[in-house]
Amino acid sequence: MGKFCKTKIQYANITRIENIKYTKVLKDKKLLIIGYVWPEPKSSAAGSRMMQLIDVFLSQNYKVTFASPCAKSDNAFNLKSIHVNTESIVLNDASFDVFIKRLNPNIVMFDRFMMEEQFGWRVSAQCPRALKILDTEDLHCLRKGRHQAFKDGAEFNRSYLFSDIAKREIASIYRCDLSLIISEVEMEILKTNFKVSEDILCYLPFMLDHISENTTNRLPGFKQRLHFITIGNFLHEPNYNAILYLKETLWPRIKKQLPEAELHVYGAYTPQKVQQLHNVKQGFLIKGFVDQVAGVMQQAKVCLIPVRFGAGLKGKIVDAMQNGTPCVSTTIGAEGMYGSLNPNGYIVNNANDFVEKAVSLYTNSTHWEEFKTNGFAVINKRFNKEKLQAKFLFILKDTINHLETKRQNNFTGQMLMHHTMQSTKFMSRWIEEKNK
Repeated sequence: MGKFCKTKIQYANITRIENIKYTKVLKDKKLLIIGYVWPEPKSSAAGSRMMQLIDVFLSQNYKVTFASPCAKSDNAFNLKSIHVNTESIVLNDASFDVFIKRLNPNIVMFDRFMMEEQFGWRVSAQCPRALKILDTEDLHCLRKGRHQAFKDGAEFNRSYLFSDIAKREIASIYRCDLSLIISEVEMEILKTNFKVSEDILCYLPFMLDHISENTTNRLPGFKQRLHFITIGNFLHEPNYNAILYLKETLWPRIKKQLPEAELHVYGAYTPQKVQQLHNVKQGFLIKGFVDQVAGVMQQAKVCLIPVRFGAGLKGKIVDAMQNGTPCVSTTIGAEGMYGSLNPNGYIVNNANDFVEKAVSLYTNSTHWEEFKTNGFAVINKRFNKEKLQAKFLFILKDTINHLETKRQNNFTGQMLMHHTMQSTKFMSRWIEEKNK
């Protein structure tokens, strides 16, 4: 058994973060996060996930700087309010070299592989000893491969998985010292299909607060709730597709059996093509962005999640479980959520089954209460914030303490970094000169 396998067994019993001490004490604990976008926890699961990661490092007294080349939207979280420094950076520009050399972070975390492609070589050139972490959010090659298979009307297989996006994404994973994987399913795909060593992977799903019995008892019950709900960021193609599926196929049949019911559709960045789906007579109501998801989720009786392609973990299911709202979802929607635990609703893929289960769940209080209770158990057992943070910090400590050895053992990563430093560097320099 290798050293890393032993550490996996050791951290299984860790439950208290404050007991973790670093063998190599970092004089100035500085983290730089290079964001694909500025975090929007009220708009997307990715935004919530980023805020959870920031919280972990702040709890360990890191000085956190968040930098992004993206423009801020009105929904962006005010990072300065939690004492996180912010910087705007520019693609293909030497100003980043000056910025990161001056900051001199101990750890650099890339938000999605595209940011590692853009800035990873510059980080390695200016701060070669900085630990590089990739937060994948979800496996883009899996999500895009499934989308392509769906458009082709074909069954998803390895030919869709092994795409050019996969080559870029897996290369990025190898170039980093540690990659955070949000789903157990995606961990298995990386290990089995792409033969990525577990030494450079860390399974880290959503890290959520424990739901107490007092909290669950205060939530509205079956008789206090009305209507169906669905929610999702409409810039995300799987969410838009799901809304169309509801509008054109599922909801008319549900509405026929439950004529008094309504479907309330919430989500950030509602484009005209979504707004025009609004129809009061059909009970299909586009509500748009909501500031407090809990308020509307607790009023709804059932959450509908007919996602037909995608990857990662679905924040909408988390929202539903936290607020005691049972779901009807697809296999892809439920992927990675429940493990061996009972789900907080029905999981079906056929349109007829989806309609049948939606109507049944809306009208059967016994099953509804059972699924509601299941959701609380899933949050507390599978997404326990304290245990997951402790596990992550243990792996982080081990990676810091054995960084040189781990890099030597990752020859593929060294090789990819060598070629990336050459090809990406000169392409970026060419664009930089062209922009002058």
